[in-house]
This record gives sequence, C-alpha cells and structure tokens, in this order.
Amino acid sequence: MSAVHDAGPEAPGRHRVVLTGLGVVSSIGLGVKEFLEGLKEGRSGARPITVFDTEGFAHANGCEIVEFEPLDWIRTLEAEQLGRAAQFSAAAARMALEDAGLDAADLRGRRGLISIGTTDGESYDLDQLVEAEIKGGPETFDPMAARRIPAGRLSVAIAQELELADVEAVTVPTACAAGNYAIGYGFDAVRSGEADYAFCGGADAMCRKTFTGFYRLGTIAPEHCRPFDADRKGILTGEGAGVLVLERLESALERGATIYAEVLGYGLNCDAHHQVAPNRASVARCMELALDNAGVKPAEVDLISAHGTGTKANDITEAGAIREVFGTPPRTVSMKSMLGHSMGAASALGAIGCALALAHRFIPPTINHVTTDPECDVDCVPNQAVEADLRVVQNNGLAFGGNNAVVLLGRYDRPEEEAC
Repeated sequence: MSAVHDAGPEAPGRHRVVLTGLGVVSSIGLGVKEFLEGLKEGRSGARPITVFDTEGFAHANGCEIVEFEPLDWIRTLEAEQLGRAAQFSAAAARMALEDAGLDAADLRGRRGLISIGTTDGESYDLDQLVEAEIKGGPETFDPMAARRIPAGRLSVAIAQELELADVEAVTVPTACAAGNYAIGYGFDAVRSGEADYAFCGGADAMCRKTFTGFYRLGTIAPEHCRPFDADRKGILTGEGAGVLVLERLESALERGATIYAEVLGYGLNCDAHHQVAPNRASVARCMELALDNAGVKPAEVDLISAHGTGTKANDITEAGAIREVFGTPPRTVSMKSMLGHSMGAASALGAIGCALALAHRFIPPTINHVTTDPECDVDCVPNQAVEADLRVVQNNGLAFGGNNAVVLLGRYDRPEEEAC
C-alpha cells in the first residue's frame, strides 16, 4: 500500500499549509522554549525508570518525564480521568494553542481536525489492570483506569479540553511512524480546505509491556542511546507528546501569526515485509514518495531527522536507504539520542525539532557519539549543535510492520511587502 497525493500546493483548490503552534511534553523539556533549549544543548533525557517496577531487569534506563504536572495545562477536564498518554496529549495541545496565539473560543465556530498518533494508547493503565487481574481477579479492576483505556481518548481529550465541537478527532495507531501519519492527515485536510485548522502529532506513555518487549528482543541499551555509532547497543524507551497547529498560510498571515515552517508534503507506505525488521527498498520508496509529493529534489534537502533508533538493523537499513535516494546524504541526525524512543510521539517530536531547526537556523546534535559505524556513513552532527541556514528538512518515521511515513518541511520567508 502506498499513498501519493497531487503534488504542488498551488494546484486549484489547494492551500499552502504552515505550522504556527508547537506543544511539547518531553524528557528534555516541557513547552517549546525548554525543548528548543534542550535540543541546542544536546540535553539527555536518560535516567533510571521509576514509572513502573523494573525489578528483574539487568538494566532499566529510559527517557521518562519526571516534572510534568497535568494541572498546569489541563483546565477543563479532570486530569485523573485521563490516562498518562492522554494527559500528555491534552497538555501538548493546550501548549500548542497558546503558542499559536489562538483563542479556543474563536476556533469553536470553525471546522477543525484533531489527529494524534500512538503506538500503545494507554498501555500504562493496561499494565495496572493486568497486574490487578493476576493478583486478585477482574473484580479488583479500578473502574476509572478501565474507562481511561480507549486509545481514541488521545484525540478526543484534546477536543474536550479545548471545548471544540466542529471537529473530526482521529487516533492513528501506526506505531512509531504514527506522528508523521497524523501530520500528513492534518496537512491534507487543511490543504484541501476540508478543515480550517488541525491539531496533529503523537503521544505515548512509558509502560512495562513495551519496555519488556524491546528488552526480550535484545534491543534495549544498557545506559545511552547512540544512533549511528559503531558501538551502539539499542534504544531507550521514552514517552511524551508533540502537537502541532497547522493552518492555511493566508489565515496565518491575516492574523500575524508566527510561522515556524511550511509543510511541503509527505509520503506513506507499508511493505508488510517483516514484523520488526525494516526494509531498505521500502524505506527508500517512502522518501521518494514524500519528495515527489512536496515537489522537492533530493539535492534541495539540507537535513534529515532520521528515525535513528540506535539498533544495529535500523541504523544500517535507514542509512542505506538514504544513500540510495540522495547519493551523498545531507547531514542526518537522530533526536532519539536525546529523547529516547517515544513511540507514537517520536516523529511528531522530530517534526517539531525540524520546525525549530528551520526557524532558528541550527542543527540539533546526535549525542553520545564516539565513532561513526562505517556501514552507516552519515554526518550525524555528533554531540554539539551547529548553526545552519536550512531551507528544507526531512523527518523520517519508520515502524514495526513496515509502516513508513516521511514529512518534508520548508522554511517560510515572509515576502518583504508582507513583513513591513
């Protein structure tokens, strides 16, 4: 399966789509300002996991969020009625709304879209329910935890928290590529005029189930995530949410909004090659689809935010696919070296990092790097951010089951007559 859309934002009935608000819940910072500082500093979110019991595991570092207070952001709903992932999602949406300078009351009379990607939904609560059933039977279930389970609440909670009525609220379950899928869905809706605005991105909370699954696969790193490094040991599981506000360019200009970046296009495919192993040809094809959709030539891409998990197979496969498409690759970084793998939030947080890189003209580093694996052979901007005059950036999201999603963003330079 693949998706290719009519290229070119200037086609009849097509609107240019821009990013005007960013909301971030991450292990390296809450809110766009702290997240930007974390990316520039090369901050690490790695720490011992405390959100669930790690007894019996030889190592249990992760990128857990430890300073999140839901009541700082969740003002309409009762926070305890939301699962951890839905709290992240609703909080990030509130941050994005405020960052965009929008008033929720003004949005209530306009048609909107909410699309949030996820890998696990509310598996943290599922963990607790399974434990309760094993210890005491289903009659010991916490009813509130059971009500928090449906993954659809990750998007619906945003509509409820912001009191938006005329919206479509969709949760996209395409695992670790889901954030990019959700952005593509929002892009299509706004570009076509089907929606006036979109809140899109991804959210996931750490859970024992996912950590254990990766641990059993032998892909959990003992201490640090080291993408593209010759001595990389695997991923660190993480958590968080990234929500982006998309709107038409003319709308953003009319209200004098800050424009972080323009969404140029995206590509999707699913090769179903293997349950967990990426397929190089399919990854390369997805990048080609995104470039074609955006009307961008490979030589015009200045930076790739790689999926970059830090596993042997992913990094070699992804780097090979990049060389296949680009020849000599542009600089290729992995924000997971800082954030860990935040599952459904990963490519959403990556897209936010890309937008900030365009707006602030820098490249985030790949931290924990010592020696580049010759089989990867990319300039991963090791350990320190660098200044860069970026025009076009590519954000990769690859997922189990062969689900791939790639988003292209471009810098928006306001014409002189508009800037005056």
